[in-house]
Amino acid sequence: MRKAGVIGHPIAHSKSPFIHGYWLQKYGIEGDYRTYDIAPDHLRAGVDELIKNGLRGFNVTLPHKQHIMELCTTLSDEAKSIGAVNTVTISDEGKLHGHNTDAYGFSQNLADTIPDINWSEQIATVIGAGGAARAVMQSLSQKSVTEIRITNRTKQSAENLASEYNARVIDWHQKNELITGTTLLVNTTSLGMKGQDDLDIDLSGLASRAIVYDIVYVPLHTSLLQQAEKLGFRIVTGIGMLLHQARPGFEVWFGQFPDVTEELEQIILTKK
Repeated sequence: MRKAGVIGHPIAHSKSPFIHGYWLQKYGIEGDYRTYDIAPDHLRAGVDELIKNGLRGFNVTLPHKQHIMELCTTLSDEAKSIGAVNTVTISDEGKLHGHNTDAYGFSQNLADTIPDINWSEQIATVIGAGGAARAVMQSLSQKSVTEIRITNRTKQSAENLASEYNARVIDWHQKNELITGTTLLVNTTSLGMKGQDDLDIDLSGLASRAIVYDIVYVPLHTSLLQQAEKLGFRIVTGIGMLLHQARPGFEVWFGQFPDVTEELEQIILTKK
């Protein structure tokens, strides 16, 4: 029995067991994937227990994405650049290898939705400056897009991130005017999420045939994406990023690189 899971606190809301459970059943793999609620002050002891229980690895969600790095023997280049770990592999000797698959999930979801995208021609504007924004910026940098812009309510946070990725900072209060010419707009904030305020932005200045990508997936079609569709822009929903970022971990733990299907998307979207 191959075992893996996801750690966090709280963790009951996680969709990961549904994702990995679907793949285990689809590929006929004898495996187990479950949630492990580990409080911040018990992180080391909790992880030691997972190692003793024979897990091959685990996903990491809030509030452990940074602190787990201290327990990892090795870190991938992506994890080092992004400054967070969301996927851990446990070696036969009980050593932890930390990786971050969010950049992969972001780019793979976009390429899957817009197969003809030419990365090198994109002028990208990223909204937000948190952990998700860092992963997106990492991906855009790897893809060598023409220009990266960033805007955030707290300007200092945007400036800090911009300095790492040679990006241009757009003033939050002037974003409607300064996003002109953007070909790829990415919302990495929680604005537009169920229970949150909508993202107040005017998309009319975007380039013709621009792509608007919202990593929020509850609701699936946010007010931002609805506005984009009305203006004739191409849209990318956030559910695919969640699913694609889970694929590398599943492959390492269970020996099968899984597919992201429409059936899986619908299953995850209906789970509470």
